Amino acid sequence: MAEKKTKSVSQIISTGRRKKSIARVRLFPGTGKCMVNGREMGEYLQRDTLLLVARQPFEVTSTGDKYDIVVRVVGGGIAGQAGAICHGIARALVKADEMYKPELKKAGLLTRDSRMKERKKYGLKKARKAPQFSKR
Repeated sequence: MAEKKTKSVSQIISTGRRKKSIARVRLFPGTGKCMVNGREMGEYLQRDTLLLVARQPFEVTSTGDKYDIVVRVVGGGIAGQAGAICHGIARALVKADEMYKPELKKAGLLTRDSRMKERKKYGLKKARKAPQFSKR
């Protein structure tokens, strides 16, 4: 049987979810470099508000320059992906050091946002939008 090679660098792997997006986050000790799908986080997310959402766990725990992260995110739109990245980073930080858990929990970053898109109903145009009513 072939031996499995492991990297000498310690890494922490976690998963974050939001709407239809799933983010697989790998956390390494480092200098604060963030890569998302092979690109810099700022280049990938583009909007400043989404960048703030994704980096929120680092702001809450003041660990922005202690860890490097590599993220693979799939599904959903860019806002859902930013939320999934935030959730994944928060969970990875808790795995790295249990002392961050109270701060992250108080900020609400460890709770998976369970809101999903409502399904479309028959006879309607969308989930709740009805066709225009005509009396005659």
